[in-house]
Amino acid sequence: MDQHALTLGLIPNLSFMPTLAEAATLVSWWKPLLLVAPMVPWGMICAKQFDKFMAMFHLSREKWNLINLVWGTSAFLIALLMPIHAWWGIFVSFAVLCLLLAANIFVCLNAINKDDRIPKGKELKLFDNSAAKSAAAKKSAAKNLGTSELVLRMPDKQTIPVPAKDSPDFPVRTAAEALYLKAVAQRAAQVDLVPGQPFNGQPGYVVTYFIDSVKQQGDAMAAADAVKIIDLWKSAAKLDINDRRKRLVGDCRVEKGTENRPVRIVTMGTTAGQRLTILIDPEKQVTRKFPDLGLTEPQQAELDALITDGKGVVLLAAPPDQGRTTTLYTIVRKHDAYTSNVQTVEMDIQASLEGARQNKFEAGQADGPEYSTMVRSILRRDPDVVAVAELPDANTAKEIAKADQERTRIYLSISSENALAAIQGYVQAVGDPDLASKSLRGVVAQRLIRRLCGNCKQAYQPSPDMLKKLGLPADKVPQLFKKGGQVLLKNNKMETCPGCAGVGYYGAEGVFEVYMLTDAARAAIKAKDFNALKAELRKKQLPGIQQVALKKAVDGITSVEEVMRISEPVTQTKPSTPNPEAKPAAPAAAAAQAPAKK
Repeated sequence: MDQHALTLGLIPNLSFMPTLAEAATLVSWWKPLLLVAPMVPWGMICAKQFDKFMAMFHLSREKWNLINLVWGTSAFLIALLMPIHAWWGIFVSFAVLCLLLAANIFVCLNAINKDDRIPKGKELKLFDNSAAKSAAAKKSAAKNLGTSELVLRMPDKQTIPVPAKDSPDFPVRTAAEALYLKAVAQRAAQVDLVPGQPFNGQPGYVVTYFIDSVKQQGDAMAAADAVKIIDLWKSAAKLDINDRRKRLVGDCRVEKGTENRPVRIVTMGTTAGQRLTILIDPEKQVTRKFPDLGLTEPQQAELDALITDGKGVVLLAAPPDQGRTTTLYTIVRKHDAYTSNVQTVEMDIQASLEGARQNKFEAGQADGPEYSTMVRSILRRDPDVVAVAELPDANTAKEIAKADQERTRIYLSISSENALAAIQGYVQAVGDPDLASKSLRGVVAQRLIRRLCGNCKQAYQPSPDMLKKLGLPADKVPQLFKKGGQVLLKNNKMETCPGCAGVGYYGAEGVFEVYMLTDAARAAIKAKDFNALKAELRKKQLPGIQQVALKKAVDGITSVEEVMRISEPVTQTKPSTPNPEAKPAAPAAAAAQAPAKK
């Protein structure tokens, strides 16, 4: 009966069931541990790096923590329940688990670093020990104060030797390096060492740093020390240290560990003494893509039309150090230098323009041509595009106005506050309103405005009185933003913002006004009726500099304080600082009508 029941399947055949020993083999102690092992470093990365980084930059911590938790749990269950009964199945499960966890880390890392709130250069890097290195470097610097950290490489690849520590030249070397190191730490594009107020009762010099389009004052020093520092940097660029009058320009490279940056040294004599300018990576500073300049969509369309027109003179106007060269180079790159004859006339070539012929004017040569003569010579060769980077005299403007405007597009870079002032300055330089008006096709004016740090900027509700003064409709501007400088961590502790180092701003972009001139506008220029010209420009219904700046403030890109700052005339005698009492010159109610697109 038992055999019959077994045959009928009523009694299970125990011979095919695993023994107790075999069951123990299936759940061997080391197999779960093998699957748990990759979960430990994955969890540490999520908790120690991702969560901390997202808290510091105010990212969506809760969302990503939930995503990572679900992803990790799912990966573990998939690996655990894989239907592979062979002895090697556990290793396949282990490999699958590792791949799934690695994919989670990769996806999360890329999503975090692509967030607009992460400043460029501050992206999260796995296993990054830069903080520990920075702390160690500070500790080492404090311990070994006065140690040389840089390699100064001359144009001929030779290096400036480091003096012995007991040499009187060694403090000069460390002081010269300190100028550069502090500039790099603050993201400065330029360092100036200029004669300033007396220092300890003696002639003195002052250091200024050009950071995000604004000059920030640095330390003061005795003139005797400053001259030695200037001579050292001149030596690095192979400049004549005995020539303290002429304007001298040279290049060198500065190395620190794996970092290697090109540096341009500019010196010139003044009535108060010699001055030094250090430009850090000058080519990078003037290189921008066209969409990154800061133009609004209507302004981009207007400028594209100007570029396509390809005739006559287009003025590119801005005060000094306000992005004129960057815009000039960007526009020139819009022309195909391989199918057309594109040339430039420059006193200082800041960057190479692929395919274009860049003509450098050597100032101060007794037997050399004048700037205007060089411009005339180039224009007589009938080039398709000529970019004139400076307007040093009226003769240059006259030569440009007399050129064949039907065959050549001329971009003239001119120092001016706005579009109207640029046109007035050009007409005055040409000396003939009729000739000047016939040559002009358009004008582009700009200022640079600092961008708020996306990590620490603070929202606030503006008062109705404030919005009224700004010319903004209260019902369409529920909030504005101001600089922060600090961030609140998850433990309710305030910490200096890691993105902007406490400044509150990170980077700068242009605010523009762009106008293609109509026949009516040229008629107003010919008649020197600049009120009529202003009316003609307004008819185009394109935003001006202050309107664009206010629009960027409404969109949270910049602050009202920055709008006020760029509304003031540029002062070149001292570093620019925001003035909270300043008011925009014109209301911009239209600035709040629609969100701007970068």
